[in-house]
Amino acid sequence: MYLLKSTTALRKKIYLLWLQLILVCHAFTSFAQSLRYSISMPYISLGAYTTKQNDPFSFTSNQAALAQTKIAGVGVYGERRFLLAENSVYGIAAAFPSALGNFGVQINYAGAANFSEQKAGIAFARSLGSKVDVGIQFNYYGYRIPAYNNASALNVEAGAIVHVSEKLNAGIHVYNPVGGKLDKTTNEKLASAYKFGVGYDASDNFYVSTELVKEEDKPINATGGIQYHFKKQFFVRAGFRSDTNSGFGGFGFKYKNLRLDVSAGFHQLLGVSPGLLLVYNFKDDSK
Repeated sequence: MYLLKSTTALRKKIYLLWLQLILVCHAFTSFAQSLRYSISMPYISLGAYTTKQNDPFSFTSNQAALAQTKIAGVGVYGERRFLLAENSVYGIAAAFPSALGNFGVQINYAGAANFSEQKAGIAFARSLGSKVDVGIQFNYYGYRIPAYNNASALNVEAGAIVHVSEKLNAGIHVYNPVGGKLDKTTNEKLASAYKFGVGYDASDNFYVSTELVKEEDKPINATGGIQYHFKKQFFVRAGFRSDTNSGFGGFGFKYKNLRLDVSAGFHQLLGVSPGLLLVYNFKDDSK
């Protein structure tokens, strides 16, 4: 029995070391490296192209969505990718409306002690009339591999959303369009990415959206999702990513200033990535 437990523990350690080695090798052999969303990260940014389902995380997909923020709020998200603590992903987003325009703060962290990535950004957005919203965000990105290498860079991302009609919204988003060297020795740099998104508010209770993403040196990725309120305080979300052939989904409960979501990503080979999201609005928007 003791030998069996020791063998199981050894296999687990070997698997974790193998997974971390892949992450490290990918960081230094890829032509471009970027902190992108996790398997179910599109879940938290699904509200980018809607005027009815906006929340503090909406602008993390397109900064122009920040212009639709009417009530200040903050959100916290955590995800354990493939049920491994070493692959945990965390995100914080806050949105604050003002007379000059709306401001946002975003902080992401992914990884563990042996390999980690960080991103911190400050965003600003405002409406240009009733039909167009624009936004921009300045980021600090870095990764850390103890006793091997640390690197960081500054970059910018920006977006615009057009309100085609009361129900239909379309937008574009660019991430790191001018590049940015992470390490002069290895010539490693952050990737650029370009997105086009469309959202349709079929009703006050039902919303559907899709995005096409072209990241540098990678094929086009399509993401999409729906959100449906089947009760006043309850709603569900579901969607997909084409690049990983994976899906995500979850359900949420909203009561006055608070909202709690339980989500999960589903990868056909690597398994389930459970997540938890908490949003607090500084004013009750239940009406």
